[in-house]
Amino acid sequence: MTQRSSHAPHATDPHRVVVIVDENSNPFELGCATEIFGLRRPEIGRDLYDFRLCSPDTGTLMRDGFFTLTGVAGLEAADTADTLIVPNRPDVDVPRRAAVLEAVRRAHARGARLIGFCSGAFTLAEAGVLDGRRATAHWQWADAFRVRFPSVRLEPDVLFVDDGDILTAAGSAAALDLGLHVVRRDHGAEIANSVSRRLVFAAHRDGGQRQFVERPVPDLPDESLAPVLAWAQERLDTPLTVSDLAARAAVSPATLHRRFRAQLGTTPWAWLTGERLTLARRLIERGEPRLEVVARRSGLGTATTLRALMRRETGLTPSAYRRRFGW
Repeated sequence: MTQRSSHAPHATDPHRVVVIVDENSNPFELGCATEIFGLRRPEIGRDLYDFRLCSPDTGTLMRDGFFTLTGVAGLEAADTADTLIVPNRPDVDVPRRAAVLEAVRRAHARGARLIGFCSGAFTLAEAGVLDGRRATAHWQWADAFRVRFPSVRLEPDVLFVDDGDILTAAGSAAALDLGLHVVRRDHGAEIANSVSRRLVFAAHRDGGQRQFVERPVPDLPDESLAPVLAWAQERLDTPLTVSDLAARAAVSPATLHRRFRAQLGTTPWAWLTGERLTLARRLIERGEPRLEVVARRSGLGTATTLRALMRRETGLTPSAYRRRFGW
């Protein structure tokens, strides 16, 4: 497997993402990392990250012997990472190699951001960097994780956890959710939306959503939320309520609430607020300077509400967000 270093034309020192690939690693999560952080971005006009893979071995046998990965950098490349994605092996009871754990500890000590997809939380915990920290892991391994790492504050019912410099995703598909969250955190909502369009993947599923839903595929076609979601997304600037959504779906508010919980793992109001805030962030990134206009066009009502939600969601004021992500 050949690699390249992608250098953004507007940055002399682009953010470097390095993935450690260890024996028996999952190919899917490796593919997620490559798709999100490693591809060239002609649709954006610049590359977002400098991306590379590394491994302790010259030939790494992937999960269940599916294939052998060769031609990647040695483990020393992990020492150059601004963001280090750790191995995610399904054999969670097998200790990680000392050299891999030490590379994770060195990255953490020098301030690199650490990411664990799925069983990658076990790698981070075994390295000792999750003690006292929030994290998530796949629900199938939650009990085993708690027994082995009682000092970690496990949140087993969410898609991903952003604990600042350490981020963890619950399962394979949640790796895409977390990856897009990282892009949104690094480059703003507009660019994250562009990346999600290329992936043909939902632009934003909040990390607090449940890992699995009661009924992933509705039993009846008319129970799908897709029509009402599309209808609401075209009317975010209007004073929509949960009752409005329920009326559009021709169900009671209580039934709509149950369907949102079952199909999306969230509430109608939380979904609506999240969509409005995403629109507000994109308007700010595109250069709209008037907060009252952003609040009105996104349906958030007032500039005061917008400021409060922006600070809660991003940790930034609207003006600071504009300086960081404005085009």
